[in-house]
Amino acid sequence: MIAAAEALTAVLLVAGGFFCIVGGIGLVRMPDFYTRMHAASVTETLGAGLLLLAMMVHAGLSLVTAKLVILGLLIFFTSPAATHALAKAGMTRGIEPLIGPRERAPSKR
Repeated sequence: MIAAAEALTAVLLVAGGFFCIVGGIGLVRMPDFYTRMHAASVTETLGAGLLLLAMMVHAGLSLVTAKLVILGLLIFFTSPAATHALAKAGMTRGIEPLIGPRERAPSKR
């Protein structure tokens, strides 16, 4: 049973670390404000959530797990709200999203 919990903890840590690394690369590689913001929000929600879940499995049923659950709920509710507020502030400021080349509409003859 302990080996299964340790294996699950390792898998969750690797998955959370993977999402954090991919999100960090996305912050550097994405072309505009809105896509960078999307990469950061995915990292914060999914990557941090998996890392917190790994810590909960490792800690077992204890006060530490209760604190991690509260921290996870805080991240789960505040991260999307903060991302939305940031996007709205960007739109208010006049930052335009980067849109690819427009396709020509077929002419009707």
